[in-house]
Amino acid sequence: MTPDDITRAATDLFNADRTGQQMGLLSRRHPEMTMDDAYAIQTALIAQKHAAGRRKIGWKIGLTSRAMQDALKIDTPDSGVLLDDMAFDTGTTIPQNRFIQPRIEAEIAFVMNAPLSGDVTRDDILAATDYVCPSLEILDTRILRSDPETGQTRTIVDTISDNAANAGVVLGTDRHPPDTDLRWVGAIVTRKGTVEETGLGAGVLNDPVTSVLWLARRMDQYGQRIEAGDIVLSGSFIRPIECPPSTQIDADFGPFGHVSIAFA
Repeated sequence: MTPDDITRAATDLFNADRTGQQMGLLSRRHPEMTMDDAYAIQTALIAQKHAAGRRKIGWKIGLTSRAMQDALKIDTPDSGVLLDDMAFDTGTTIPQNRFIQPRIEAEIAFVMNAPLSGDVTRDDILAATDYVCPSLEILDTRILRSDPETGQTRTIVDTISDNAANAGVVLGTDRHPPDTDLRWVGAIVTRKGTVEETGLGAGVLNDPVTSVLWLARRMDQYGQRIEAGDIVLSGSFIRPIECPPSTQIDADFGPFGHVSIAFA
């Protein structure tokens, strides 16, 4: 893709988010595009967000489960940027039309107390983490899930370009030391009182710490790093749950805590 192609794609995504009107598949517009192209579009999109007054508060990691990677025929996670207008308190009701097609996922969040990048180790991740806590990620899509003419579905390059489908983060109030055995941290997630999904932290690359390790090493390739104070969403251990209007979501993490969000 040319620099002009990348700028146009980022602007189209910015406008889709601003207007609530989804755009067509970038993978159809540019069938030759690569993951490097997709991250270049994401970077250009975030630059436009910064120019509009937004501020980075962290990172999300996606596609960390084997099932999701197999479905998209990839063998690596993806990542996106958390911005200040994406943060919601637990128990909040989100107004209608705030998102286009919201879904949620249950995750373990890391809140960092030191910067990280480069060839770091597991011990480095733990040392740089202030605390871990239960969280929900809100997903949205500024790109159509499938092309109405051809039936072609979104691919990994569409998702990465669209800031890894990132839209919001909800942190629980419970805080835990990072050396907690996160593989055994689980959640029961209900929608309107009905259990929709359950899962364990081990579903995230066998250990959510491994997910953060992947992010720190990947970011070094692009001249980026995790900063002190950043929130890092380590990846979902459940399938996404659709959240149409009048949806109440509750995620019970047992002794680890509780997170909830509602959609008006």
